[in-house]
Amino acid sequence: MIKRMIIMLSIVGIILTGIFGFISFKGRMIKQFMSAQGEPLQTVSTTTATFLEWSPKLQAIGNIQAIQGINISAEVAGIVDEIYFKQGETVKTGTPLLQLRAYDDKAKLESLKAAVQLAQVTYLRDQAQYEVNAISKQTLDIDKANLDIANANVGQQQALLNKKLIRAPFTGQLGIRQVNVGQYLEAGTAISTLQALETVFVDFYLPQQLLGSLKLGQLVNLKSDTYPNQTFTGEMTVINPKVEINTRNVQLRATLKNPHNKLLPGMYVTISITTGAAESFITLPRTALTFNTFGSSVYRLESNGVNEKGQPKLIAKQSIVVTGETRGDQVAILSGINAGDTIVTAGQIKLHNGSPVTVDNSIQPSNEANPQPIDQ
Repeated sequence: MIKRMIIMLSIVGIILTGIFGFISFKGRMIKQFMSAQGEPLQTVSTTTATFLEWSPKLQAIGNIQAIQGINISAEVAGIVDEIYFKQGETVKTGTPLLQLRAYDDKAKLESLKAAVQLAQVTYLRDQAQYEVNAISKQTLDIDKANLDIANANVGQQQALLNKKLIRAPFTGQLGIRQVNVGQYLEAGTAISTLQALETVFVDFYLPQQLLGSLKLGQLVNLKSDTYPNQTFTGEMTVINPKVEINTRNVQLRATLKNPHNKLLPGMYVTISITTGAAESFITLPRTALTFNTFGSSVYRLESNGVNEKGQPKLIAKQSIVVTGETRGDQVAILSGINAGDTIVTAGQIKLHNGSPVTVDNSIQPSNEANPQPIDQ
């Protein structure tokens, strides 16, 4: 029985040894085959790291304000009797715009003027009598006070009449008419807007730490999406003498000419202020960078000999970089690569250190400092 058991165990051992030996042999052969095949090539697109000159700039968003702009309204209530202006026209200072009904006010003014004439006649007559001692000085003083009161009443009534004729307070362009003839207006009701557009302001905010690079007279460039191919130029005219306590921002104002009234109050614009001389930076497209919690990195291409056809073999090497300012699609690289390095711009998600690559630059990612949206 023992002899049979030993024979059976020996046979089982031989069989298991053969099985495990075959599995090990197969693994070695597969590994050898894969090693002979080599790591597959990864297709990437690349760019050459080059220097570009960038002028240091501050960027902000601002709002256009008219140098003078109001909603025209009546100071007193009344019924609209006549409208003298046309919507959208340009008017000069003092141009009559609207007349409120004033028949009874004019009649009262004539009555007060008659009272002035009577007081004037009484005063002159009593003055002559006073000179011959026919009346007392007190009577003459009362006559003079009555004349002054009558003149004051006329002036008050004339001021009321003047308020019922609304005039343009400054030269500018009128907007849409908000009232109609015969309409009763409460005091303060808007009649139309009046905007002086030959010169406009742009108001914007910047953080307090940038105050050291700001000064009056600096050139300010503006762009609006309304006119994407045009740049408007003005100059810094006001730096607010206080910082907003909630945001730690300071309000700034630039003034610029407004040819053809293209910029309208309420429009938003992007603002660029050049604050120093141009500097050279190595720049790369944003797509070339990989961002993570440890920093930013790029993949450089290095030569790794030649293949059987005599062509250079390329491998990817990861490099940690320090980034600086960004403009549009471009990022300034402060350290980590050198000018002339070939940098992967697309396809790096498939790469690791030492990955063999092949380059296809038929399609390149955007690399514009001022990218513009493409109309669909």
